[in-house]
Amino acid sequence: MRKSIKFVMLTAMILSIQGCTGKSDYQLVQTDRDVKNVHTTSRSIEYKILKQDRLSITLYKDPQQTSEVGGDIAESLNDKGILVDTAGNVMLPLIGKVHVAGLSQTQAADHIVNRYKRYLNDPSVYIEVMNKRIFVMGEVKKPGVIPIDKEKMTLFEALATAGDLTDAAVRNEVMVLSNTSKGMQIRTVDLTNFDTMRYADLMLRPNDIVYVKPNSWKKFRVASDDYTAPLVTLTKILAPFVTLKYLGN
Repeated sequence: MRKSIKFVMLTAMILSIQGCTGKSDYQLVQTDRDVKNVHTTSRSIEYKILKQDRLSITLYKDPQQTSEVGGDIAESLNDKGILVDTAGNVMLPLIGKVHVAGLSQTQAADHIVNRYKRYLNDPSVYIEVMNKRIFVMGEVKKPGVIPIDKEKMTLFEALATAGDLTDAAVRNEVMVLSNTSKGMQIRTVDLTNFDTMRYADLMLRPNDIVYVKPNSWKKFRVASDDYTAPLVTLTKILAPFVTLKYLGN
């Protein structure tokens, strides 16, 4: 009986080792194609407003007109922010529907200002996207969503906010996924080599996904646990019978 149990467990270990040689069910973002790094630029980092974004829009009016049109010199058009609808539009007082999706915050502000000029003297508009965030996943101590209150964030800032890397993290292939006008793009950053590090590649945009891969030992350990867990349970079930047979002999 004991020989049979040892044989089954040995078979399971062999299967687990073979299972780790191919693609892992544990590691995310795997591909058979070579990943080509897409270098970022200051232009590509500039955030473009998306559908379903929530915008904080403040309208500044000519002081001489405040008594005529009502309100203060600086007026927030909605305290909770204004949602960009599925068509990419926002609804604003006096001027109605305005298309803002695909524009930067500055471009959208200029566009809205031009519409308000029909009704107000020298208007000014300030826009800020309220739901900017970065997603950090994988081998970090505190994975999750990181809100950001600026145009961009560095990779080091994001990792520090996520509690730093775990001991099982692959540090020379940190992956950054960005959804651009050309589709989903991936770049990898080697945090271990200062000479090959480019500052632009460390810059993250809102909605970027940072994924830190596990090392080979972590993948092997997880895969081994998946294969051996049923056998450990089986061993616990058979152990009393083995003990009884041994005592009976």
